[in-house]
Amino acid sequence: MRAEFAFILALLASAAVAAPERPTLVFFDQPALTAQQLGVIVNEDDPDSVALAAYYQSKRGIPDANLIRVRFRPGRATLGREEFIHLKRQVERKTPRDVQAYALTWAQPYRVDCMSITSAFAFGFDPAWCAEGCKPTRASPYYNSDASRPWHSHALRPTMSLAAASLADAKKLVDRGVAADGSAPAGTAYLLSTSDKARNVRAVDFPVVKKVLASVLPVEIVEADALENRPDVLFYFTGSTHVAALESNRFLPGAVADHLTSAGGVLFGGSQMSVLKWLEAGATGSYGAVVEPCNFLAKFPSPGRVMSHYLQGETLIEAYWKSVAMPGQGLFVGEPLARPFAGVRQRDEASGLVLEASRMFAPGLYAIRAAPSMMGPYRLVGRMQVSTGARELRLERAPPAYYRFERIEPAPAR
Repeated sequence: MRAEFAFILALLASAAVAAPERPTLVFFDQPALTAQQLGVIVNEDDPDSVALAAYYQSKRGIPDANLIRVRFRPGRATLGREEFIHLKRQVERKTPRDVQAYALTWAQPYRVDCMSITSAFAFGFDPAWCAEGCKPTRASPYYNSDASRPWHSHALRPTMSLAAASLADAKKLVDRGVAADGSAPAGTAYLLSTSDKARNVRAVDFPVVKKVLASVLPVEIVEADALENRPDVLFYFTGSTHVAALESNRFLPGAVADHLTSAGGVLFGGSQMSVLKWLEAGATGSYGAVVEPCNFLAKFPSPGRVMSHYLQGETLIEAYWKSVAMPGQGLFVGEPLARPFAGVRQRDEASGLVLEASRMFAPGLYAIRAAPSMMGPYRLVGRMQVSTGARELRLERAPPAYYRFERIEPAPAR
């Protein structure tokens, strides 16, 4: 599908007006999910769910119509498929047409039969998203896509749980997500290659990830079972049943962290570390399996995909969901709208116009259009190929005009 990515730059309204010393940025838009496109599902039989929904609405400006109220018995790890199917029908009837994604305002239940609850709400319950034993499942059409409106393009609504060990912790999670917006944090991506051979399977891709993204942010490949005393954790990906020394590190607002293991998505009472431990340590998003997935790479987040989509200005829910090829058994937890890398800055140089992204532009072919006024008409004046990792776009000898840059073709899949 054609991905839209446009921003308008006002340099001069007409040739009759004296040119300003520096051009002025009037409007830009990097497509990403907004509060108006997020449905917040509330369990009215769960007081903490009701309180968290109200808090989240106030912090994010969620429209009243997007609060989707249902009732079911709280405090259980798992919903049966028939009960969930009935619940999902209620949610669909109440969901406004333009809602593209969901946020859940409870920690339990986190599973629907053999699926995670976030995938069940995204796709609807279907055993094709499950697997008995070490087998693949159905693949997500949203994986590594350019879609900015997943319901309209793929008939699915990616879902994330605002889960935490307590209501107070859930509110802190929301606050971290809000604080992350547009902050362009100067953090580091830590990729841990551990001694756990069965769970260290993502490490094979770490050198490529570092090569591609090292020009955008610091990437460290660490040969250790745990990271300690780091003050700038933005990304932390590892493979282990438990992760030590989490509290010794400082996670920046918007940080993403997860550990590849069998049952990280079992939020309470499991034999392995719950992903909630990442959030308690200060991360803003995490992911874990709710039933045994085996160590299929496709069933866990691809660090390179998460980082690339996030650094291009997408929200946490978009970047995380687009990084998992087979997400049926995995639970997405975090503040969905966290968006640290939104925004494009402009500067005028002697040679022309320079545009600088907070971290990187989405790679692909861009059409450049110009107009004498902000309202147009715009005409094509050129094309520009943008490579992965690019942080600047240069338009040399740019005459006074209003410019629109629009991505018309994504970069070829690797």
